Amino acid sequence: MKKAVVLLSGGIDSSTTAAIAKDEGYEVYAMSFDYNQRHRVELEAAKKVALSLKVKKHLVIKFDLRAIGGSALTSEMEVPKKSQESRVKSQDKESKLLTPNSELSSIPVTYVPARNTIFLSFALGWAEALKAENIFIGANAVDYSGYPDCRPEYLKAFEKMANLATKASVEGKIRFSIKAPLLYLTKAEIIKRGTELGLDYSLTWSCYDPQPAAAGVQSSSAAADKVQSKDKNDNLLTLNSKLITSFVPCGRCDSCIFRAKGFREAGIKDI
Repeated sequence: MKKAVVLLSGGIDSSTTAAIAKDEGYEVYAMSFDYNQRHRVELEAAKKVALSLKVKKHLVIKFDLRAIGGSALTSEMEVPKKSQESRVKSQDKESKLLTPNSELSSIPVTYVPARNTIFLSFALGWAEALKAENIFIGANAVDYSGYPDCRPEYLKAFEKMANLATKASVEGKIRFSIKAPLLYLTKAEIIKRGTELGLDYSLTWSCYDPQPAAAGVQSSSAAADKVQSKDKNDNLLTLNSKLITSFVPCGRCDSCIFRAKGFREAGIKDI
């Protein structure tokens, strides 16, 4: 059976991508990252999705991007919040697809410096070790926040680099391919596709700014960040079964709003 490394964050896009890879007959090797992100709850979602899809192996790579910072997801910086109505209206006024000539001045502070390059580099290393030619990523250039490392031009450039920088490719043994099956789909189309494949979206997590579910806990980015950073030496939020039930989505970050918009336009209830 042909092998594929699939980047799996636990969100809608990456989970759907994993389901597509499985449906296409690949033996799926899922890779997730614990980079000390604000929304580490997504790792439990990734674990649940991997189990549901019966992937061959699920590998979680741990490193600390808070040492670098530069993003609301890896620092004390607040995650921007908008009402769903205002976010959808502003999105409707923008071009749906970023091209190389598009202005990227609206890139939000939730952009993590070089994150997809870091993730894909780990995936490439694993793919070379596994002798797997295909790497799947849930990048999307339609209903997304405008991150530059989700554009088709970036993915093509990384694929070219992958085939220049690896022993297996230079020796002619493997030709690496970066596959992004969701690149030109709307969030609604992605959700419909995953539903057709039997993906259980109740297992996924989208929110960038999880809020403590306990009554009386301050509801803010800083509060959620503080709770999630109690044990920096280990997995506070070490993927225990109570993790997701300990937090609730904020409902107002870009990721929450795109999720709500996608389910609404797909005509499917988000459980």
